[in-house]
Amino acid sequence: MSTEIDVSTQPRSPLTRERVLSTAVALADEGGILSLSMRKLAQALDVVPMALYRHVANKGELLDALVDVVIGEIDPPLEGADWKTALRARILSARRALLRHPWASKVMESRTTPTPIVLGYTDSMIGMFRTGGFSLDLTHHALHAMGSRMFGFTQELFNDTTDVDPAAEADMWGAMADTFPYIFEIFTKISHDDASTVGPGCDDQFEFEFALDLMLDGLERLKDQR
Repeated sequence: MSTEIDVSTQPRSPLTRERVLSTAVALADEGGILSLSMRKLAQALDVVPMALYRHVANKGELLDALVDVVIGEIDPPLEGADWKTALRARILSARRALLRHPWASKVMESRTTPTPIVLGYTDSMIGMFRTGGFSLDLTHHALHAMGSRMFGFTQELFNDTTDVDPAAEADMWGAMADTFPYIFEIFTKISHDDASTVGPGCDDQFEFEFALDLMLDGLERLKDQR
């Protein structure tokens, strides 16, 4: 008796919202968010594009859902920790989620109406300030100071990366050393991190944590003063 199985007759995995979103995340991770389209997503799932619309109404809803997936990867608040330790740990967890999905920050910035999941995360972060002893007024100021850092990313002042050959760029700055001595000093003395998204001389993770700790220390002093 033959025991061979005709693979073509085997039922396909049912198309679910979870499958749609996990595949969309994988495609965005691989090729960036601009490469993600409903047609390409349908091809990856081996379905016709119209099948997707039973699970996401349009591209905008898909992007909202992708943000929700990333937010869902952020660790919950630490139990039993003081407010400062808990906030720092959660924000760094958000940072790790954003590093896993580099496209997510741009998508977050593009969304104009927060989803219930985003609102829930924001409400939880506010609650960590309030239960930590912050007044309503100081909590409000803290949210403005933290900004997108609460979601694991920052909008840097400027990006100083260029397409100029490193040796030629060094010669250029050397020629301007007398005119811009302090820029030249930073450019030549600070150690470089080649993977930095900010630019030469910047260790992204260190700069993120440095600014985060600076804010948390300042907020702690303000809370104690009040």
